[in-house]
Amino acid sequence: MTSIFSVWDVGLALLVGLVLARYLGIYMARVFMDRPTLLDGFFAPIERGIYRLVGTNPRRAMGWKEYAASLLLLNAFALVFVLVLLMEQSLLPYNFWSAQGMSWDLAFHTSASFTTNTDFQHYAGEGGVSLLADLAGLQMLMFLSAVSGLCVVVAFIRGFVRRDGTLGNFWADATRAVTRVFFPLAVICALIFVLMGVDQTLAQATTVPDLGGGGMLVPSGPLASWGGIELLGSNGGGYFASNFAHPLQAPTAVVLLTGAVIMMLIPFATPFMFGEMTRRPREAYPLIAAVLAIFLVALGLFFIFELGNPALSGLPVSQSAGYGLMGGETRFTLGEDALFQVTSIYANVGATAMALQSLTPGAQMVLLWGMFLQDAPGGVGTGFGMLLVNALLAVFIAGLMVGRTPEYLGCKIGRSEMKWAAVSLLSHPFAILVPLALTVSWPGLLHATAGNTPQGFTEILYEFTSEAANNGSGMGYPGYAGDTTPYFNVLGGVIMLVGRFLPIIAMLAIGGALAREPTLPPGPGTLRTQSATFTIYLIGFLLVVSGLLFLPVLALGPFSSGVTLP
Repeated sequence: MTSIFSVWDVGLALLVGLVLARYLGIYMARVFMDRPTLLDGFFAPIERGIYRLVGTNPRRAMGWKEYAASLLLLNAFALVFVLVLLMEQSLLPYNFWSAQGMSWDLAFHTSASFTTNTDFQHYAGEGGVSLLADLAGLQMLMFLSAVSGLCVVVAFIRGFVRRDGTLGNFWADATRAVTRVFFPLAVICALIFVLMGVDQTLAQATTVPDLGGGGMLVPSGPLASWGGIELLGSNGGGYFASNFAHPLQAPTAVVLLTGAVIMMLIPFATPFMFGEMTRRPREAYPLIAAVLAIFLVALGLFFIFELGNPALSGLPVSQSAGYGLMGGETRFTLGEDALFQVTSIYANVGATAMALQSLTPGAQMVLLWGMFLQDAPGGVGTGFGMLLVNALLAVFIAGLMVGRTPEYLGCKIGRSEMKWAAVSLLSHPFAILVPLALTVSWPGLLHATAGNTPQGFTEILYEFTSEAANNGSGMGYPGYAGDTTPYFNVLGGVIMLVGRFLPIIAMLAIGGALAREPTLPPGPGTLRTQSATFTIYLIGFLLVVSGLLFLPVLALGPFSSGVTLP
């Protein structure tokens, strides 16, 4: 049995996260609708200077193609810059641990990973990258990728309210996302972590006492500011290889629970922003209810699967303290670890506080399902964008069933929207299943036994799923020949780029198409989206579609590992 205190503090963290998310969503809607906020006096002059530097007029709206081209251009430039920085980091200062320049394939994987908001790491964080490369390269990308995701969903939402075919100005949206959202929130999160005892220093090492009464030198750095944007921006890349299981990154359970709250903020705030921007606040609640129902069921199943480990039955190991498995950080309770881990995966953050390869097969399946869905609640911006894509598909199918022209929020859903929605939906299984089939059928790529065991198959499936979903968590690589080979580096980088930017292009294209559609008045056959019926229908649609796409590979992996139903 887990302690009652563990249940209460997890419930409190969930409540705090949802309450803060509502008010943050309303604030973000005001930011991107260019309405007055308390920060105008401070940030408006800075923003005007940025607009002059970039050479853009924030009032000039862009079509979806120009918006997408601007976003892709900025991200491509940042990717190349960081790739070169990582390859040449040994020649640059602030390199206390003598990190060597990365090989071209590892540098490509790492720069693609952080550019796409994935932050999947094929290197040990504390020794693989210098402090300069961390701050000027990877942390810069953590801001840029989060900003890009938020801009995409803002432009997508504008498609529901505009009728001139434009989606706003990318450079203005990106500037306001930095100055009004991510910069102030990241500073607040860093200060909170500092007050909780997390290190914030430019010193790259610190001395800690050891059991012999002496001291040992361990890596350190700006952990509080790194952890803030890591969790706030759905990034997840750890300053340490063990991420939030490291005692310097998460010294107490309060830090871990605070991290869970931070991960919830923007993903759960975005539906409220959607309601405000479309001037239909009640439209947010069915979407929030669908996401929250899936999330809470996943949290409960993860907790149940981890509560008792069948592999330890009959051994002299106590499972009565609320922790039944070796994969968790034993400084925390099962409830605290479960909340952090499930929130991280379902919000597409990818930060870890548990050894994922040591989880029960049922718990591994729960995490995989979150990455298959991508939208419960999903990462910053793009997670809610995927939810809107699925909502459009669900409404389209419902309209066909009753013989009425499908429409959502008064916008006709036509051929162009469905074409791009299909591209967005199918790009995800394509980016996972094709590389998976290639890898497991090519024996020379794998360890002698990795492809012949369910656990080895699950580890490969998890890696490709994490990269395609832009999640970034990993199960390690004890089961196959190491994921630091050129094959896994290059293939993983391509998977992350496809999994990130193809759905982004599709979302912007759908937004542009919606912005050109005429307004349709509701009629007798219109599906009421402000209803519990729509919530139930949407939940069923998400689960059925994901099941049809991915249940076969789950049968080959976690199911075959011996899932024991509670």
